[in-house]
Formats: sequence, C-alpha cells, structure tokens
Amino acid sequence: MEDVGSAVAWVGAVWLALVLALIVLPSALGVSLGISEAYMWVLVKTLEWATIRIEKGVKKPQPQMLKSPAANGIIERDETPMEKEIARLHRVDFEFSDIFYFCRKGFEAIVEDEVTQRFSSEELVSWNLLTRTNVNFHYISLRLTVVWVIGVIVRYCFLLPLRFTLAAIGITSMIVGTTMVGQLPNSSVKNYLSEVVHLTCSRILVRALSGTIHYHNKENKPQKGGICVANHTSPIDAIILTNDGCYAMVGQVHGGLMGVIQRATVKACPHVWFERSEIKDRHLVTKRLREHVADKSKLPILIFPEGTCINNTSVMMFKKGSFEIGGTIYPVAIKYDPQFGDAFWNSSKYNIVSYLLRLMTSWAIVCNVWYMPPMVRKEGEDAVQFANRVKSAIARQGGLTELPWDGGLKRAKVKDTFREEQQKNYSKMLVRNGSIGNLSTGTESD
Repeated sequence: MEDVGSAVAWVGAVWLALVLALIVLPSALGVSLGISEAYMWVLVKTLEWATIRIEKGVKKPQPQMLKSPAANGIIERDETPMEKEIARLHRVDFEFSDIFYFCRKGFEAIVEDEVTQRFSSEELVSWNLLTRTNVNFHYISLRLTVVWVIGVIVRYCFLLPLRFTLAAIGITSMIVGTTMVGQLPNSSVKNYLSEVVHLTCSRILVRALSGTIHYHNKENKPQKGGICVANHTSPIDAIILTNDGCYAMVGQVHGGLMGVIQRATVKACPHVWFERSEIKDRHLVTKRLREHVADKSKLPILIFPEGTCINNTSVMMFKKGSFEIGGTIYPVAIKYDPQFGDAFWNSSKYNIVSYLLRLMTSWAIVCNVWYMPPMVRKEGEDAVQFANRVKSAIARQGGLTELPWDGGLKRAKVKDTFREEQQKNYSKMLVRNGSIGNLSTGTESD
C-alpha cells in the first residue's frame, strides 16, 4: 500500500508541476506556448469533419432519424404586424371568423413566445459532438460513433481533471491573493497589487475553460472613472472582461462558492455587492456608484443592466438605474460561439457548481468581445431613452436580437399594468382603423 500511495503522490506531483510550468506560469505572464491554438485547430477540423458526416448521413433514408432543430423555432409564424392585420380584417364589417386570427396569435404565444425561450439554451443547427445534445446524431455512422466516444473520454478523463486543477489554482489564488492585499492600507501600491491579482487569476480561470477570446477595437476600452455596460449571458462574462483589464464590479450577493469569492475580492477592490430585495441597499449602491464615478482615479465600474443571464441570442431590457448615475458609458458587446460550448447559465435550473461542471466538460469557450465608442447622455434624454439607445448599439454590434421585455420575467409574472397597456394599444388600433365605428353603424342599422 505504501508503494501505491507513493506512486500516486509522485504522479500527482508530476501532474501539478506540468500544469504549473506549461499553463499557469505562461497564463500569469500573459504569454502562450501555442498549446491552446493547437487544440483549437484540431477541434475545429474534427467538428468540420463531423458536420460533413452528419450531412451525408441525413441524406440517406434512416427510419428514426431526427432532424436538426430549426433555427427559426418549432412553429412557423406569420410575421405580419397586428396593426396591419387588423386593418385588413376590418375593411368590411366585423365577421365572426375574425376571432380566429387572435386565437392563432394566442396559440403561437403559448407554444413558443419570444420571451421565455430566451431563458433556455439556444438550439444548434449542427451537432457539436457533446453528449447532452438532444439529437441522436452519433448513430449515423460507425466512424462518427467512434469519434464521439473518443471525445467523451478526452473531455471527462483528461480535460475535466486538467480544468478542475486550473480552476482550483485560480480560485484559491484569487481568494488568498485578494485577502492578503486587502490587509494593506489604501494606497497606490494596494491598487496596483489588486489589479495584478485580479488580472493574473482571471487569465488562469480563462485557461481553465479553454477560453479563446477575440477582443476587437481595443482603443475603445473603458477608462477609469467610467461605467462599462455589457450584455449578460454568464457569470464568466466578468472573467472574460477582466482577462483584458480590471474593473470594479457591481452585482447581487450570492451564496456558496460565488459568495466566498465575492467576500474575498471586495477586501482588495471596491466592488459593490448588494441584496436585490433590500430597497435601502439600492439607494446606498446608487450613492456609492456616483462617488466612484466622480473619482477619475478609480477603476471603471462593470455593470450588467439586464440584471439576469439571457441566452446567447438576445439583449433584453436594460434597467435605467445604471444610466441615472452620470458619467461616460462604455458599451461592450459579448457574443459566444455555441459550437464549442454553451456559456449560458440557466440559474433556475442549475446551481453555480453544476453550471461550472457543464462548462468544464464542454470543448471550449470561444467568444468575441467588441469595445464600442463611449456614449454620454444627450440633452433632454431621460435615463430610459439613454438605456434603450445603449442597448440597441450593443445588440447591433453583437448580432443579437433586441427585445423590450424585462429579464425579470425569468422568475416573475407579467405585471397587470403591462397587460392593460397592451389592451389600450389594441383599442387604439381599432379606433384608428374605424372598426368601432363600423360596428356601431351596423348595430344602429339593425
């Protein structure tokens, strides 16, 4: 037994030494040995080959073959605007058959509305050889099955232990480093060391996800004293951005592992963590943010105005609070490539540990980050209009769908006031198209 124990210890020491020498140290120094690039090249070639095999297999008649999910959803919608359709329906007097239009619209909303589908993972047009895909593509051919099995072995027997080791090193370094720096008195030295710790640990954590990030337009990077605003897909959004620069973050207090990290990092950097349910805390947050923005020597604030994670297809309503603070807004658009792994966190379905496990058993995390020109609030523009203007710019840059809905619908029901507003809009359409007048005339003539 002693020989077995010493052998395990020796293997563990060699493993740790290789990880530190080949990955952790280059990551900390911001250099690459080309290992990630080689891995991504092999991965891209493998997925391209698998896609070709799938396309060939689908062309062959197979009894129980499931087609890839349609990119446009599970139903075919009529995209005619409601106002135009109402105008067509009411060119003549009301007919009983007119109600079927509204019945169809109701069924479409129930089967597949444009809101709730943003709170679940986006569907892939082509399979990426991950076991959690709901389409049985790996039964198309023997060679594809063999590649899929090899992929499972590589991801769970090699990549998962490697990524877990890197994540443990990165998280431990973050907690220990920020705690130690937090003991120092406030000074420029403390700020510098805090930035070094955050930047170094973020680079290690990105390697733990096999992250490949492409940063565009770096001349527009957020500056000190400003507010960085980005769309929100995942908790790793903050790591993705911190990999290229440091920020003072604003967000909700979490429990568990995330809470431990939050409590440690706030000691070294003026992050702002708040309880969503406490109204008094919100006023305190606003006050602290205004004070932060007023000091041009402090790190830019990082805010995700959607308030919750939205899947990688859309940008939902930006809360106006972030745009009432003042200062310069630096918009950032983040778009993940779902072919290599699903970065979206469905927090109502997975806790943070389960979510990270899913990330670590994916092929890689690949994304594009666009730094956009700074924006300021125009004269006569209120906070809501400013928020919508910034949201539209981010959606256009990232190729995302812009939706007016509140991301809070992920956990709450639609407010009665919103339903009443839609009813008022519908009645205005009827009046504008003369439908009510036609109905009144018809009633009098009868």
